[in-house]
Amino acid sequence: MGSIFSSPQISKEQMEIALPKAQQIVSSNPVVVFSKTYCGYCTRVKQLLSQLGATFKVIELDKESDGDEVQQALLEWTGQRTVPNVFIGGEHVGGCDSVLEKHQQGKLLPMLKDAAAVPNNPAKV
Repeated sequence: MGSIFSSPQISKEQMEIALPKAQQIVSSNPVVVFSKTYCGYCTRVKQLLSQLGATFKVIELDKESDGDEVQQALLEWTGQRTVPNVFIGGEHVGGCDSVLEKHQQGKLLPMLKDAAAVPNNPAKV
C-alpha cells in the first residue's frame, strides 16, 4: 500500500482524456483555479480573486469523478501536483504562494486585466 502522499497511478488512456480536458478548460476561461473544497490555500486564492472582482472558473478536483486523473494530468503539464493550481490567460501561474506574491508585487491585477478577467476599475485589496 502506498503513502497517502503518493500520486495515483493512472493509465495512458486516462491521461489521454484528462490532459486535453484540463487544457480545454484552461483555454476556454480567462482564469482557472484547480482546487479542493477542503484546502485552505485554495480558499485564500479564491477569496483574493473574488475581492479583486475577477471572473474565474473553479474546478473542485475532490468533487469531480475524474479529479485524480485531472490532477495527475496537471502534474504532467505543469510540474505541479498541489492545489490550488492557477492559470491566468492560459498561462500557468502556480499555487497560493505564487498568486499572493504576484499580488504583493502589483503584478496580479495587470495579469487579470490582460486576461479580461476584471473590469477596468476593479476593487482595491
